[in-house]
Amino acid sequence: MKNKIIYLFFGFFLVTLSLKAQYSLTVKLTGIENINGQVEIALYNDEKLFPEVGKTLHMIRVKPEGKEVVYEFKNLKAAEYAIATFHDENDDKVCNTNLIGVPTEAFAFSKDFRPFLSAPDFEDCSFKLSQNMEITIEMVY
Repeated sequence: MKNKIIYLFFGFFLVTLSLKAQYSLTVKLTGIENINGQVEIALYNDEKLFPEVGKTLHMIRVKPEGKEVVYEFKNLKAAEYAIATFHDENDDKVCNTNLIGVPTEAFAFSKDFRPFLSAPDFEDCSFKLSQNMEITIEMVY
């Protein structure tokens, strides 16, 4: 009986510990062509909201200082995530587009997904975070 209680307590402890597990996600953006403006990185965890502007889990803006930008998102739960990013070269906080909606500023999505004629779906760009990880995304100019 005593052993069962110990095993039960230990099992409960492990489940509680795994529910509270926090991970970091390092995002490395490559192929940045200039240091004008800022690069916006948007992290999503809801397929219904991806890639809507302003509906992110986390969003940051980073001033590029070279051909790469690296940012670490911390304290993330194990889950499915997707990233949308763009290089806001004129620093107007908008991904500028032409008359038919094609971005005129560099952009990219996780898994280096390249959309054709429409925004991607969450499943096209999503990845599972279950440990600390680093992903690399190539910007499209």
